Amino acid sequence: MKKRTCFVLLISLLIINTVCAQAPGEKSYISAKDGPGYFRLAANGTSSPLCISETEYPGVILAVKSLQKDIKAVTTSTPALLTGKAGKSKLAIIIGTLGKNPLIDKLVRQKKLNVAGITGKWEAHITQVVQNPAPGIEKAFVIAGSDKRGTIYGVYELSAQIGVSPWYWWADVPVKVQKSLYVLPGRHEDGGPAVKYRGIFINDEAPSFSGWAKEKFGGINHLVYEKVFELILRLKGNYLWPAMWGNAFNDDDKLDPVLADEYGIVMGTSHHEPMDRAQQEWKRYGTGAWNYETNGEVLRNFWKKGIENMGNKETIVTVGMRGDGDMPMTEGSNIALLEKIVHDQRKIIADVTGKDTAQTPQMWALYKEVQDYYDKGMRVPDDVTLLLCDDNWGNIRKLPKLNAPERKGGYGIYYHFDYVGGPRNYKWLNTNPISKTWEQMHLAYDYGAKQVWVVNVGDLKPMEFPISFFLDYAWSPNKWPAEKLDNYTRLWAAQQFGPEHAAEIAKILTLYTKYNGRRKPELLDQDTYSLTNYREFETVVNDYNRLKDEAQALYKKISPQYKDAYYELVLHPVEACANLNELYYNAALNKLYAAQGRAATNITAEKVKALFAKDAEISRYYNTVLANGKWDHMMDQTHIGYTYWQQPPVDKMPDVTKIDLPGSPQMGVAIEGSTAWWPQEQTKAVLPAFSPAEKGGHYIEVFNRGQGAFEFTAIAASPYVKIEPAGGKISTGQRLWVNVDWANAPKGLDEVPITITGTGSKVVVNAVIDNRLPVSDKGFYESNGYVSIEAEHYTRTIGKMDAGWQDIPNYGRTSSGVMPYPVTIKRQTPGGDSPHLEYEVNLTDTGTVKVEAYISPTIDFTNTDGLHYAVSIDDEQPQVVNINADKSEAAWNKDVSDNIKILTTTHHIKKPGKHTLKYWMVDPAVVLQKIVIDAGGGKPAYLGPPESFRK
Repeated sequence: MKKRTCFVLLISLLIINTVCAQAPGEKSYISAKDGPGYFRLAANGTSSPLCISETEYPGVILAVKSLQKDIKAVTTSTPALLTGKAGKSKLAIIIGTLGKNPLIDKLVRQKKLNVAGITGKWEAHITQVVQNPAPGIEKAFVIAGSDKRGTIYGVYELSAQIGVSPWYWWADVPVKVQKSLYVLPGRHEDGGPAVKYRGIFINDEAPSFSGWAKEKFGGINHLVYEKVFELILRLKGNYLWPAMWGNAFNDDDKLDPVLADEYGIVMGTSHHEPMDRAQQEWKRYGTGAWNYETNGEVLRNFWKKGIENMGNKETIVTVGMRGDGDMPMTEGSNIALLEKIVHDQRKIIADVTGKDTAQTPQMWALYKEVQDYYDKGMRVPDDVTLLLCDDNWGNIRKLPKLNAPERKGGYGIYYHFDYVGGPRNYKWLNTNPISKTWEQMHLAYDYGAKQVWVVNVGDLKPMEFPISFFLDYAWSPNKWPAEKLDNYTRLWAAQQFGPEHAAEIAKILTLYTKYNGRRKPELLDQDTYSLTNYREFETVVNDYNRLKDEAQALYKKISPQYKDAYYELVLHPVEACANLNELYYNAALNKLYAAQGRAATNITAEKVKALFAKDAEISRYYNTVLANGKWDHMMDQTHIGYTYWQQPPVDKMPDVTKIDLPGSPQMGVAIEGSTAWWPQEQTKAVLPAFSPAEKGGHYIEVFNRGQGAFEFTAIAASPYVKIEPAGGKISTGQRLWVNVDWANAPKGLDEVPITITGTGSKVVVNAVIDNRLPVSDKGFYESNGYVSIEAEHYTRTIGKMDAGWQDIPNYGRTSSGVMPYPVTIKRQTPGGDSPHLEYEVNLTDTGTVKVEAYISPTIDFTNTDGLHYAVSIDDEQPQVVNINADKSEAAWNKDVSDNIKILTTTHHIKKPGKHTLKYWMVDPAVVLQKIVIDAGGGKPAYLGPPESFRK
């Protein structure tokens, strides 16, 4: 309630202020109305001039020119851009870098501008209203940076404050026109980032990004990259790995590296492209094998050219070597050879630059098998940054030891929002909940990986939201603890669309990324979810369609100028993925119905065809209609019809079956929880048990297996069992809902037959009524032989001074996650009063039960004996479980595909009734999502049983 109240107050303030596009978490210093001590940025059709020094960095000048355009876009008045002097205006916006702007340096000497908080810092800036800064100027708004990017960030922060989203071009976010803009009095300081280098990797860019760039810009050239550079800077990033599928940044367009340096972007090459040369450059200019043992001289000359081309441009040089084409080195490669490669590369760097090698930033990526070389003892000099990597699926493989000596070059992280490789490509849409990104990057930061964060973003679109979060979090991790992630999403939505619908949009963003994060769309098929158990598949589809309906309803409400941006950032992924899930659901129904001979079989086949066509239409709209075709080809990525890890050449509709029906109607009956149908099936038809602790009833489906229609009736032997409808006429099929009037149900265990009659046949379905366990005690209740518990719904938490528990909202596949906190705590010994979570449960019987813990697929980043948790029931000895015990590739493939580990312990229940399940902390970074107690009734389902009744 407290969080909600704070949010309502925040939104109210934003509405009053009317200028609300500042970056999430940034305090607003812009007002639409004048006040005492305010500085007039723009009013009455005029804007205060922008004043810069003629000796300023080119990147700052470029940013100021962007600000000039932004002010015009917001206020319709263009401020003058004055170089070297302030002109005759009584008001001025003075922008500059310490040491590069004489007027700002003079204000510092006169003690009119206090820069103590930013001097000597990396990428810091202050903004301050200064009275009488120079002769003829009565008041100035000063933006001063500690270095060139510090100034640039101060400039772009002002752009965001006045209502220009960083995504104004890349996502068509419109600006809100304001008649007047004023800067609040006072001093606003940003002391710089927590992570030094923060950037993105445009990768796997064919067919979408490359096709779009070719049509709109003639290729991936400097015209494209200028848009990318500006976006990165507006997002307070500073680093880029450029597109490299058939592209070579430094070679394709000679303006690329020149403009990158002018803008202020630090460039690099990907983890497998050493010495500032792209893989494509080797294909163009290299001779012989990509093998240092047999072709060392050619490779050294090739690499030397890369450093010569680099010159003095800001670059992090990748060192080391992988096989050609991002493949492992040959089997015979050894540590001594790789260390020699790095030694020789560093010598080239020193020889070409004429400087000590340590003065050129370098990075060694411990990607895939390269980490094995490190683990076996390979080392690089201390000034080289060790770029640690995830497993390509968002799970970090290695982190520094907490007690390890500091490295001069520090540690970095290479992370993925997109990937090409096994077990399946995922390139199409955003599947990255920010809660997962937070959990892993929070871990990285607390373990000291703070030098470089770079994330693979695929085609850039449609990863707008997670890119924003990744770079915002890299700038200031402490600003965004887990409990503020929902607030981040609301504020980000408000920055793009204003505060009016921010809460609704935030909900949609959170849910669609959760749904997509359960399983990548490329991995979905008709067998992903269960059709028969727990109504899982239809629930998944209904939830997504309900979200789609909400998103479409909001689309109709929002102002016309926001519709393109809303479609790109919100509606499109929801529509596309809701449609995809429904496509596979109908394919699954078609398979089941064909096996049962249902008259509806052919209807589902046609539905699959229609949904497949709709998928193509959604992509066509995005490519050719949205924003007048601005993003043509961005949705060219295939995503339906995978048969192995690599993408299909074209989308392929799931196979469907059509059947010929008999000329006259025939009755068939199916029940929830079974693929069988009666009267063909000879075993007894028994519905899942009914319990007073259960949510809702169960269904029977009466269907036609022929042409025409028939009348049916359904009669329960006991009046307290209710059926709706209890009769009617069926042409294809009818679902009957069976419920229990518990006020009149007998105590104990009962079985009530339900007789269904139609087309001259009769089927008896039995309803088991389990009224043995009174719903009186608190806790979760067993029903149908299981108890399912979402991790966040613990009865109580037990912690101690240095070790507790952290809820991660909207984390994981179904609800939220819970993890030990802080993530740097030492290993705990379970038992007694050591930290644990308690869940009160009510069980109906005695005997053996299995406890299934649904754990996030975290990798043992300590590279020791695995990460552990423990489980006990009541006062038994805790059973310790190693979540990383199975190190096989098959296990990893399943873990990342399912985005979960399901680990089992066995326990003995001595008496029915109330019990306490205890989940014990052992190692940090083990994230619990769900617990299922299987007392013999659990059935297969991708997400596990839905949560049980809790009193």
